[in-house]
Amino acid sequence: MNLGDLGAPLAVGNTAKVYLFENKIIKVFNDNLPYTESMNEANRQEYAYSCGLYVPKVLDVIKLEEDKQAIVMEYIKGETIGNLLSDNPEQAEYYMNISIDLQRKVHQNEADSIDLMSEKLSRQINSAPYLGDELKSSLLDKLGSMVFEKRLCHGDFHLFNLIKSDDKVAIIDWGDASAGDLRADIYRTYLLYSQLSMDLADMYLHLYCKKSGLSKGEILKWAPIIAAARLSECVTTERPERLLDIVNDYPATEVE
Repeated sequence: MNLGDLGAPLAVGNTAKVYLFENKIIKVFNDNLPYTESMNEANRQEYAYSCGLYVPKVLDVIKLEEDKQAIVMEYIKGETIGNLLSDNPEQAEYYMNISIDLQRKVHQNEADSIDLMSEKLSRQINSAPYLGDELKSSLLDKLGSMVFEKRLCHGDFHLFNLIKSDDKVAIIDWGDASAGDLRADIYRTYLLYSQLSMDLADMYLHLYCKKSGLSKGEILKWAPIIAAARLSECVTTERPERLLDIVNDYPATEVE
């Protein structure tokens, strides 16, 4: 199989392009990624699948003729919750509740055979641009002081990674999954929403805390760490200045 066989991509992300081919999804990774990326992501997705979550089944890990690594997986036909919300903004709370219930199901699973979140965050902070050595050291100390029970965390959980198919909703894109603190995973989602809409982000955080009994303060303690780690991703749609403001806003993260 070569790239030309796949046609136009169904979706383009920061690390890969996704194609629909012969009723299967082919996720083709960018050339700048380590050659182990496809296998590592497949392992994370298979772990989530083994937890009983509604996740596309991994069918194979392959190399295209152009030496591009790819994952072949089950195609789940449907519409993203993000698109449904865009078409029906008056139902924002309804769709947000669906997403939170799913994220809480993810977090209910103990994780012991996938990458540690703390190790990934440490690597990201060390490689992040715009942070001086002193600030990096302070952030790593803060990361090391966090005490938590290891849970399955998606790492990129948002409405566009949820596909509604008939009466079920599938969770896709497990490349950033890890074993870590669910509060960090919640803050990561909040950070992603806040880039688009503070109203949506605040709704998400309020509803998650209401359903889970967690306080906003214990979630926001992760703010400087997660924002600093996101700097390393160099996402074109994200303003580094916004993330740096969060990193430097330590007092706000300590409020209970």
